[in-house]
Amino acid sequence: MALSIATVWARCVTVVFVFNAMWGIALSINRYSIPEEMQEGSVVANLATDLGLDLRTLITRKAKLDIIHSKKYLDINKETGDLFILEKIDREYICSSKTTSCFLKMDVIFENPIRIFNIELEIMDINDNAPVFRRETMHLDISESTAAGERFSLTNAVDADVGANSIKTYYLSESKYFTIDIQMGSDGSKYVDLVLNSNLDREEQTVHNLILTAVDGGVPARSGTASIIVRVLDINDNAPFFNQPIYAINVTENSPIGTLVMTLNATDLDEGTNAEIIYSYTLYTSEKTQEKFSLNSNTGEIKVKDVIDFEESHSFDIYIQARDQGSNSLSGDCKIMVFITDLNDNYPEVTITSFKSTVKEDVAIGTLIAVISISDRDSGDNGEVELTLNQQTSLPFFLNKSSEDYFALHVSEPLDRERIPRYEITFIVTDKGTPRLSDNETITLEILDVNDNSPIFPQSFYTIHVVENNVPGALLTSLSAFDPDLHENQYLVYFIMEKEIINTSMSMLFSINPENGNLYALKTFDFEREREFLFHIEARDSGVPPLNSNVTVHIIILDQNDNTPLIVSPWRAQGSVIEEVIPRSTDKGFLVAKVIAIDADSLQNSRVTYQLLQISDSTLFSLDQYNGEIRTTRMFSYRDPRHQRLVIVAKDNGDPALSSTVTIKISTVEHMVTPFSETTEVPLEYDLFTDLNLYLVIGLGSVSFLLLITILVVIVLKCQKPKPMKMPPAMNMNLNSLNRNSVISRNSIISQRSSTIADSTLISSDAYWYSLFLAETRKGKVVVRQPIVPKGAGYFVSSIPRSTGPTETSDSRASTLQYSK
Repeated sequence: MALSIATVWARCVTVVFVFNAMWGIALSINRYSIPEEMQEGSVVANLATDLGLDLRTLITRKAKLDIIHSKKYLDINKETGDLFILEKIDREYICSSKTTSCFLKMDVIFENPIRIFNIELEIMDINDNAPVFRRETMHLDISESTAAGERFSLTNAVDADVGANSIKTYYLSESKYFTIDIQMGSDGSKYVDLVLNSNLDREEQTVHNLILTAVDGGVPARSGTASIIVRVLDINDNAPFFNQPIYAINVTENSPIGTLVMTLNATDLDEGTNAEIIYSYTLYTSEKTQEKFSLNSNTGEIKVKDVIDFEESHSFDIYIQARDQGSNSLSGDCKIMVFITDLNDNYPEVTITSFKSTVKEDVAIGTLIAVISISDRDSGDNGEVELTLNQQTSLPFFLNKSSEDYFALHVSEPLDRERIPRYEITFIVTDKGTPRLSDNETITLEILDVNDNSPIFPQSFYTIHVVENNVPGALLTSLSAFDPDLHENQYLVYFIMEKEIINTSMSMLFSINPENGNLYALKTFDFEREREFLFHIEARDSGVPPLNSNVTVHIIILDQNDNTPLIVSPWRAQGSVIEEVIPRSTDKGFLVAKVIAIDADSLQNSRVTYQLLQISDSTLFSLDQYNGEIRTTRMFSYRDPRHQRLVIVAKDNGDPALSSTVTIKISTVEHMVTPFSETTEVPLEYDLFTDLNLYLVIGLGSVSFLLLITILVVIVLKCQKPKPMKMPPAMNMNLNSLNRNSVISRNSIISQRSSTIADSTLISSDAYWYSLFLAETRKGKVVVRQPIVPKGAGYFVSSIPRSTGPTETSDSRASTLQYSK
């Protein structure tokens, strides 16, 4: 136990020693003063100098700064020993604004041996804060009945600074109604009251806007402001009043019920319920007036309540009272004089006294159409009326005032039913009131048709193409005319105006439907006989008197490939074979025969070409496809047969093409009769009564006889008709040609020993030549073959010998058949 006590005491002595040692270490305190908001890096003091320490010991003894209960605002520069600002110091942040002094305590600690230095840093205040009001805007409600001298507390301002930098005084913006009174608090704070200097009038100024300014005592001084809004509360101290005591209003009679007469607008300078106004009639307003007009008590609108008639009452007096809704209500009165304006409320009237509903279009100018009367029950300008016609279209009528309030309607221009078949005539009667009233009456005038228009064809000349071989009764075209008239004046009948062509009436060739104008062909036309027709068609209406017009119709017959080529040379009987004899010793290119075919068609349909259909030896003969000449292509050899057979086809150029064939048998002989010298004229014997010539003579005689009979008939017909008729040129052609061909010169000579075939060309009216004149020398005889001419065709036939020799007469050189169309 004794040992323990000794040990404890020893330990206590040691603790006391250490404590005493530490107390000695930290016993010294250094104090410094700096203003707040110093810049970072600013030097406060040199601790090495102030503490009497070597600069080297700062590092070796690991000097450090410990700030008590605060952030590390300062630090030690161990190289220089300076105590410097590490972060800006805000006094208001560190210390309370109520304290006048502010200290920042810190310790400087060294090791080896441990030593502590206490440092107190006083932060001095600077004027870095302006006064601030707790409320930037203060609202005060003060009744306009508040007495002068009344005080109103205001929110004071605060300043974070202390001492001289705190709030020093207050200022109020200029006002004749308010001032301020500054009071000092027990803690030194300054308070301010708002004092009313004079009575307020809300009607004069409803709101007062004041500015309160707090100023501190710093240098330079800082200030803060707050807005004071004083709203003056109303009291019912103003009575409602009207803009004028008497109003004069004009109202038109017959105004619709509900029409607004006027809106009263009384004024009360008060506000709220003190300014809410109720309108009402006073006792001076008659019941009759209240029956005619209604009053809206809230809006002050006066409207028409019943029908107002100027003839019943010319004016009304209305007395109105306006009363507010204040606690002590006040009122104001006015008088309204309503004058009724006479209205043009009677429409003028127009009456049709007499009227013709229909007139003919050829009526004379000045004809009376209608009699009209007008009237208006109003008086003055409202009763004066005038009558006019509708001016939308130009009407061929005029009004003539026959007597007071009576007018007559007459025709002023010629009428044309085809242009305007009906007139809607509107009579407009208008008074001179304001506004002008009008009425109208419409009559319908029908224009009757007269036959004053001839039928009209769309064209004056029609050209119609008809292909030959048409079907009888076929429709060619429709020739429809138009007649703008009506009814029977419009009904048309069509006729073919009679005209004879070669003693044939047009009505025998063509027919027209009298009702619709459809034109028909009554016969089948042949292009080779008829080429065209020219006649007139008449359209006649059914009016009285009837009118007509005509149109020229030109019928053109178009060719059709309906004729097969006719082989006229070499001539042969139907179905027989042509025989030709040539010497066997002929050279290459010798003319054996010439095939000639004619086609009664025209243009392309009449162009004939020739082809070899069959040939016994194709190396011996050639055929020219255009002129039909058969020539040898080489000389005969002893191996060639004595008889050769050729089948030749003549084909036209139509679509489809038509053709004919001829068979030629060619015989070769060793020797032939020696021909006469070209320079010697030797008469020949003519065997005129061979079979061929006999047939020709009989045929020519028959044709001549028929022509003579035809001529006699034509002469008789011409004598019977007053109109001279010319003989058709075809008849003259046939007569002349047959007369010339009936006599063949017996004195012709042959100047060529070998067989000579003349070139023959025949020309139709389309300028194509198809003539034939073939002369052959056979056994000392001349055979003339007349070409077979298709019936009805017109030709110009000319023969020109391939080579000519001396002749006894010029008539023997050519035979000509001419037809001039």
